[in-house]
Amino acid sequence: MAGVLGMILAGGEGSRLRPLTDTRTKPAVPFGGSYRLIDFALNNFLNADLMKIYVLTQFKSQSLYVHMKKGWNVSGITGRFIDPIPAQMRMGKRWYDGTADAIYQNLRFIELEEPDQVCIFGSDHIYKMDVKQMLDFHQEKKAELTVSALRMPVSEASAFGVIEVDENGCMVGFEEKPANPKSIPGDPEHALVSMGNYIFERETLCKELEEDAIDENSSHDFGKDIIPKLFPQGTVFVYDFTTNIIPGEKTAGYWRDVGTIESYWQAHMDLLSEDAPFSLYNRQWQLHTYYPPLPPATVLDSDDCKVDINNCMISAGSYIRGAKVHRSVLGFRTNVDHDTTISESVILGDVKIGANCSIRRAIIDKNVMIAPGTVIGENLEEDKKKYHVSDEGIVVIPKGAKIGY
Repeated sequence: MAGVLGMILAGGEGSRLRPLTDTRTKPAVPFGGSYRLIDFALNNFLNADLMKIYVLTQFKSQSLYVHMKKGWNVSGITGRFIDPIPAQMRMGKRWYDGTADAIYQNLRFIELEEPDQVCIFGSDHIYKMDVKQMLDFHQEKKAELTVSALRMPVSEASAFGVIEVDENGCMVGFEEKPANPKSIPGDPEHALVSMGNYIFERETLCKELEEDAIDENSSHDFGKDIIPKLFPQGTVFVYDFTTNIIPGEKTAGYWRDVGTIESYWQAHMDLLSEDAPFSLYNRQWQLHTYYPPLPPATVLDSDDCKVDINNCMISAGSYIRGAKVHRSVLGFRTNVDHDTTISESVILGDVKIGANCSIRRAIIDKNVMIAPGTVIGENLEEDKKKYHVSDEGIVVIPKGAKIGY
């Protein structure tokens, strides 16, 4: 659609996902064996045929650039592009101060395209959305800003912007990360929260950002500053994410903020559940990514150990010999030797695991080598002396580590 511009915020530092974000920006973190987090936002635009997209980067963006160059290069088609944009520092030698400032520092790109609407989406959530349906809602309501939203347990809502809405879908209240979130009327267990996805009319967006930029008291953030100022004017509407219908999907409304080690691990376990709420196999909503030229995964019995694999996803180039792998996701080129047991774990790829190992409830980053006989995840007190262990007991092995050598 010629009159629509997408801008994806992909500069997240992802401090709560450390050590997975020690060497890469959060949107570049691998997910689901074959993907990166940013792929899901990009596919939401691709499948809606919205192909004018700027991806705004900032921290530790090299692996993100490489991934996009290999898997998301659009060339030779007039009016279609997916361009990563590094921090321009046009306003001085400083990084982006907030989400609104990130767009403000790149207003020149909006001016060049002259879109009617600007879709501003995050890049670090797991979900599927037909952006065109939200755009239709925005245009039907003649909104200046539309915010996508979903229900969430009140106990978890403090981490998000909490919304109040009237019967027509107009926003009548908004609090960013309140200590005591307001529940939905008639539903005391749930609050309505912002997903961090916005559709603006271009003129409204540019006006609000220019005014915000000169406000010395502003934190230059959409949730903290732009939305609270704009919604009292009665032109901000709220789009119910659960009404978004994806062709070929059995369930609607799956959305996961994978901002912590626990939520990242749990989202992988969701993929492995029976009737998984998030499907990677829908041919009517294909998930594009960079897929390296690799042979199929190979699974072999060893002389004295038979392979035992169940409830797993195993990516191409992997080689499993005489091992037991249960309820785990293995990324590209995962090599597992005989008599090793892996359970409830996420292995990001390019990992070699020796014989006679036991690995339980772990996340193992790329380029890790694990010596034969290593035990991870069975004695968390011992693991805490050597590795990062989350409050929920997930052991994380950092990129490039050599364990037991």
